[in-house]
Amino acid sequence: MSIRSNIGQEENTLRPRFGLAFCLLGRAEAILLARGAGFDFAVIDMEHGPLGLGDLGQAAAAGIASGLPVFGRVTGPSSPDIARVLDCGATGVIVPHVDSAEDAARIAQACRFAPRGGRALPGPLPVLDYRVLPAAELTDGAERRVEVIAMIESAAALAAVEEIAATPGIDMLMIGSNDLADGIGRRGDLAHPEVLAAFRRIAGAARQAGIGFGVMGLPAALVQGHALDLGAATLVATNETNLIVEGGAAILRDLRGKLSPAAGAGSRP
Repeated sequence: MSIRSNIGQEENTLRPRFGLAFCLLGRAEAILLARGAGFDFAVIDMEHGPLGLGDLGQAAAAGIASGLPVFGRVTGPSSPDIARVLDCGATGVIVPHVDSAEDAARIAQACRFAPRGGRALPGPLPVLDYRVLPAAELTDGAERRVEVIAMIESAAALAAVEEIAATPGIDMLMIGSNDLADGIGRRGDLAHPEVLAAFRRIAGAARQAGIGFGVMGLPAALVQGHALDLGAATLVATNETNLIVEGGAAILRDLRGKLSPAAGAGSRP
């Protein structure tokens, strides 16, 4: 059985895994924070924010040492960093803006070793403890630890989703929720029936192709209907920026709600 179909079947039989994305905090300690909170994986987001390959490498090393998978999100199908994310120790690469089967094939070509693709043979890899191995053993071991994830985020991607899902070498479709809603003319309205219909089509394409299905960017109230009920087994729950801002705001509302009217009035100039 292929690596691709194994991942799809495992995702459908195991409990959902929930991840935390990092857009600003790239230190190794961030991965330990995610693990301590109980997340199943972390994402280093190099698309939105200042984080780069150096941050990804440090985070991936911490993930390998602590047993928490770390994924790297690059900037798109033309990113020069797609294979380098894997060389640096990431469990997998998340590629946004995959709008066609041609985009998907380009990604798979970059991530898979010959004869499945054209990934260059690396030196000793962190995912294999930097052991010096024969080339065949190196490539086989590296391939078994890779997830290649195509993000569906536009009307064009939705129209081609069945072909994208069927592309050899793609392991998972992941919806970028806000971008997809925006792309089909429903900006900010994730609960709209057209958005849910799009989610259903993408989930069905992944299921038909025997690959994984994941979601990023859903509010908690929609996770059941837009993700879990459709078979999503990989969910990026939030990012650290939203977690701090929203969590901090909630704490302050609670604390300020405990103030007496007089204290509340006196606390501001």
